[in-house]
Amino acid sequence: MRAKDIMTTNLVTVGPEATVADVAKLLLDRHISGVPVVDADQRILGILSEGDLLRRVENDTAARHSWWLAKLLSGRDKAADYVKAHGRKVSEIMTRNVLTIGEDATLSEIAQVLEQNRIKRVPVVEAGKLVGIVSRANLVQAIASSDRQSRGSTSADDGKIREELTRELTKEAGLTKGQINVIVENGKVQMWGLVNTQGEKAAAQVAAENVPGVTSIENHLALVPPYYGAE
Repeated sequence: MRAKDIMTTNLVTVGPEATVADVAKLLLDRHISGVPVVDADQRILGILSEGDLLRRVENDTAARHSWWLAKLLSGRDKAADYVKAHGRKVSEIMTRNVLTIGEDATLSEIAQVLEQNRIKRVPVVEAGKLVGIVSRANLVQAIASSDRQSRGSTSADDGKIREELTRELTKEAGLTKGQINVIVENGKVQMWGLVNTQGEKAAAQVAAENVPGVTSIENHLALVPPYYGAE
């Protein structure tokens, strides 16, 4: 398996001019912990995560430096901290210089990137444009899938099944964009992620059953916990 076989492709993205308040609400509503920032051509500019929001002065969590550390900080460092804490636009507080991988990155290569850089997710870029994201959860799901299925390479037909099922889930069944990940190997489908109701889980099952080429289905979709995102 490679990045293109396990990445989340139905991405929730924002532009650099989006407000911090709007993105905070988006993260809460979509039950996600981060969102890529892209330009009009889908080229990645940065990532805004819960960690970036935690430094906001509204939450009284802006970085507080002791007097001696403040002495060591340059004016530029303090200015950057100020922007992070007080900025109102995504472009002002997002994490820049984002690490990316290609569609053909192997699972071991992805794991190495995540572990060495202590990050939870990595964008997948093709021809300079954002095409997906691989998270730690996606990687764990793929490993679980490999333990159950044969270890042969993913076929072109599997790629078509994944593409069709993903489209069916979001366009036809109306399930929330970015919350479900589909893994297909030798026609065997696994669905992981969060749904809001048992009805949505059933809809995902029916969608998978109706995609040509699917030989078996493992529906691991779970309900969003009632306390998810609560203070």
